[in-house]
Amino acid sequence: MTDRVRLAWPDPRPFANRAGRPLQLLAVSDEPDPALDSAASRDAIGTVDLVLGAGDLDAGYLAFLADAFRAPLLYVRGNHDAGEAWETEQEHLPEPMADGRVHDEAGLRLMGFSGSPRYAPHGRPAIDQQVSGLGMWRRVLGAFPAAVRRRPLLVVSHAAPRGCNDAPDPAHRGFRAFRWLLGRLAPPLWIHGHTALVRRGVDARTLRYGPTLLVNVTGATLIELVPPV
Repeated sequence: MTDRVRLAWPDPRPFANRAGRPLQLLAVSDEPDPALDSAASRDAIGTVDLVLGAGDLDAGYLAFLADAFRAPLLYVRGNHDAGEAWETEQEHLPEPMADGRVHDEAGLRLMGFSGSPRYAPHGRPAIDQQVSGLGMWRRVLGAFPAAVRRRPLLVVSHAAPRGCNDAPDPAHRGFRAFRWLLGRLAPPLWIHGHTALVRRGVDARTLRYGPTLLVNVTGATLIELVPPV
């Protein structure tokens, strides 16, 4: 079953020519949603303005969703999106979001970060998309000046910020650099995957941190952005 989240977006410009209609974003990560295999379920969702991938899904599955909904696709890579098979399948996709670069799509500004914290020794198959804490600090600090000038931003990452929607084990904890960015950038929406709800021992996908709504989109979540009141 595809979850749903509704959020007022603080910038009215993406809605200028939509006659009050919300923007519909389909955000996916980690686990394919069986409901999306059904044409009837997809028809019930209706128009999707943008497909967002938060990592650890087959490239072929992302391509299927973009084609099925006839929507642009933006995505980041998860820690398992590595190796020869992934690189071969990725030929059917656009390039992933460059870490820390602001992307403009569907009237929104988005910023993405691939990878998870490093938890395996070198030589493991997934190591290509594992990032040291220092490495992610470099990416975040390098991105911050441009990001703060182009707010509001929707942030897409594979891992969560440290202590916000993450888990305590080394493989699924969040980045401290993301927590710093969360506090200073205050994006209206931050989506991520990597941490299954069962691992956290909670049912809630969402968490409020100041003005930011964090959404764990493991599986699939339909996010409706509506104009500001």
